[in-house]
Amino acid sequence: MRCAPRASVAGDESTQLRDGWQLAACAPGACLDLGAIAALDWSHAQVPGTVAGACGWDVDPEAVDGRDWWYRCAFESAPARDDEQVVLVFEGLATLAEVYLNGRLVFENESMFTVSQLDVGSLLEPLNELAICFRALAPRIAAPRRPRARWRSQFVKDQGLRFERTMLIGRARGYASGPPVVGPWRPVRVERRRRLAVERLDLRPSLREDGSGVLAVAAELRALAGEIEAVSIELTGPGRSARGELAISSVAGVVLAAGELPVADVALWWPHTHGTPSLYGVHLTVRVEGRDVDVDCGRTGFRALHSASAVGDDGLRLRINGVELFARGAVWTPPDALGARPSDAGRRAALESMLAAGMNIVRIPGVAAYETREFYDACDELGLLVWQDFMFAGLDYPQADAEFQGVVRGEAEAVMAALAGRPSLAVLCGSSELAQQPAMLGLDLDPAAGPLFAGLLPEIVAASGADAIYVPTTPWGGVLPFRPDRGLAHYYGVGGYRRPTSDARASGVRFASECLAFSNVPDRAAIEQLGSGAASCSREVWKRGVPYDAGSAADNEDVRDHYLRELFGVDPVALRATDHERYLDLSRTLTGELMAEVLGEWRREASTCSGALIHWLRDLRPGAGWGILDHDGNPKVAYHHVRRALAPLTIWSTDEGLSGILIHVANDGPASVRARLRLALYRDREVNVGAAERDVDLAPHSLLSLDAEELLGRFADISWSYRFGPPAQDVVAATLTCRDTGEQLAQTFRLPTGRPLERESPEALGASAAFEADATVLAIESRRFLYGVRVEVAGCASSDDAFCVEPGGRRRIALVGSAAGGGSVTALNLRGRMPISSEGSPT
Repeated sequence: MRCAPRASVAGDESTQLRDGWQLAACAPGACLDLGAIAALDWSHAQVPGTVAGACGWDVDPEAVDGRDWWYRCAFESAPARDDEQVVLVFEGLATLAEVYLNGRLVFENESMFTVSQLDVGSLLEPLNELAICFRALAPRIAAPRRPRARWRSQFVKDQGLRFERTMLIGRARGYASGPPVVGPWRPVRVERRRRLAVERLDLRPSLREDGSGVLAVAAELRALAGEIEAVSIELTGPGRSARGELAISSVAGVVLAAGELPVADVALWWPHTHGTPSLYGVHLTVRVEGRDVDVDCGRTGFRALHSASAVGDDGLRLRINGVELFARGAVWTPPDALGARPSDAGRRAALESMLAAGMNIVRIPGVAAYETREFYDACDELGLLVWQDFMFAGLDYPQADAEFQGVVRGEAEAVMAALAGRPSLAVLCGSSELAQQPAMLGLDLDPAAGPLFAGLLPEIVAASGADAIYVPTTPWGGVLPFRPDRGLAHYYGVGGYRRPTSDARASGVRFASECLAFSNVPDRAAIEQLGSGAASCSREVWKRGVPYDAGSAADNEDVRDHYLRELFGVDPVALRATDHERYLDLSRTLTGELMAEVLGEWRREASTCSGALIHWLRDLRPGAGWGILDHDGNPKVAYHHVRRALAPLTIWSTDEGLSGILIHVANDGPASVRARLRLALYRDREVNVGAAERDVDLAPHSLLSLDAEELLGRFADISWSYRFGPPAQDVVAATLTCRDTGEQLAQTFRLPTGRPLERESPEALGASAAFEADATVLAIESRRFLYGVRVEVAGCASSDDAFCVEPGGRRRIALVGSAAGGGSVTALNLRGRMPISSEGSPT
């Protein structure tokens, strides 16, 4: 059983077994042989899929782990030819599985993280029956086992899970609880390999000091008929190609092909925020008995990765190709974890949402599972760095147990074989919250310094030749691993610990490997879907999926309500009771503004922080979860605030107290930008009381900070900190435009006296909206400041949402789709809904 390599051989066939599956359940051990399963109550099932996917969200989590679950299907197959190998491939079986082919036990599985393949050519018949039994996990994790845990984890109820190689999502209390993942949750395939089998393929690109590249190649090949006579390699890419011969040798019937291919003047791979993620296609040509067989080895890229400092007290400062970057992204949640049918298209769409949000790194956490080849291919292609955890989190794993170490070794070696040569791979992490939990319990032990996380895993990473940084766990660094001013932090000061936004700076965060976990309310359409189409549904319905920390009396809705009271000045309990829709609207905006404010603090030039990963990208299930995308992958309001804060070219401001307001401009891209910065102050959210402009030339990969009152050329108590009298202004607008075209590039607002929550009519605001250019553009105008604008156009998605309109200003928003059904605009300080007029300027 070996991990399938990153290679596709011309002439091979792969058939995914999707149709005709059935599912049945029985008591643990009730059906110990195939003869007993015929009497079970069978129902239709999907594969890939899970028990929860077949039974629904409300399936009892304890019943899932407490029963045996059988899957079966029939498939036809031609007999294997003499030059052909027929392989049954299981990309993921969760978790204790027995595989039967035509009544014969052919494979037993104990890890959902293993990609396994089984040669079945001699077992096939014209019509075959495949049956998989997923044995109950509950009896096994409840049984006492040695060694005993040294502390009781808050992650899970069943401490016996520390012995099992299965996903904690679905079993983690509070934030990722049930239903657990059980079933053939990744594809099952029949592969017919002809003439050649690729047993292993390693691609290791590197850069020389002169700017040229070297691709080191090592492959293990086996001819299914005849002998391998020669192996050559070809690399094609942006304006460059190279070709060479590999040296071959034979060991026990397997041909080893290895060599190095020099590539002159390579185009570099960059994170998309900082450049172009250039990739090169790699092909092997293998001559077998005088005939050439083409092997598509996928694509690779050349880049240099450095950490500007050791991962310790100073955190993690990533440099790609000599440029230090602010690493920003999110923690990934597998879209098929809790029962949804897996979809590579859905995965790619979520990654593209990260691109659109200005993110450049994605973390696959230790509570989840290793991702698919298509996922990592997409990260390479799109220019997203990968932070890959090994699948360990918050449990006292039996690190010294020889059998457990053997299982982990096989798992980790397979992971590194699949990932080590990828240009997107940046960080490898042994676990999540392994050191934090015992430290917070006051225990004098450091599990991250144990033989698994300080020995075995880093040794395997080093042996793989991966150009990546290894850290044993997060949070990590300092005397206490969870202090945010040392090393890598899980920062929830602004969030779960209910600290003011100023804490994001006061805590001196170095790198937030998790942060900003808020219960983000989904949009109206998602709530109506939950409520079976009702215009307004009960709190119990939309509140589904609200996370909480195990052992805490408060959940993340309570956290959100705290900030709603502190920052918006409303009583959330009273508002929820009297105006539920208003409560939801304010709650949506609140969490987005909090995220943007903290990210702005960390991204500024003088910040100690070099990176931040939002916890999470996408909800696991319907409801107000941590995701900035909902369960279906649709953006929530928070997403739009994050997108503006993290854009490669953007502008934002920070409140510096008695030192006024700083305006920050970032240009992460590879080209210089000729821009104009305009600052405007407004009183009564309408009257202009000051303005200034300055031309700014933004160099590539640059960050600029400017004092707002220096721009004005006078003291204006712009942040209303001195308070010698009433505020001179209540809206501060900073706009970045292109000097050559006048196009607005980015805009930001600061509200020194607070948010305008009093609602006015469109007439009082002087607000209007109209379609332009065959309804592909929406223009919004307002005489007075328009706050928290939402665009709702049936059948359309807007290029921006949850934004503000400057007093006397005009915003033009691109629309994607057909606006035949019309639409409306809302705002937090607008009474009712403002209809969008037909094509033409707003009236």
